[in-house]
Amino acid sequence: MEKPTVDHELCIGCGICAELCPEVFEIRDEKSWVVGPDKCSTCNCQESVDNCPVDAIELEEDQ
Repeated sequence: MEKPTVDHELCIGCGICAELCPEVFEIRDEKSWVVGPDKCSTCNCQESVDNCPVDAIELEEDQ
């Protein structure tokens, strides 16, 4: 199963990911944080990846 990660160096805190997947992402301190890495089944995390304007989100294979 893939889990999302956020590159905080790239993230601009636009909030699109939190709007699309509120159970997975949360905006704190003007950055996106993954708060529910196992909750991608409740939304389309790939849509968050595709809509991030600075490509700060990736889906990585759970190890």
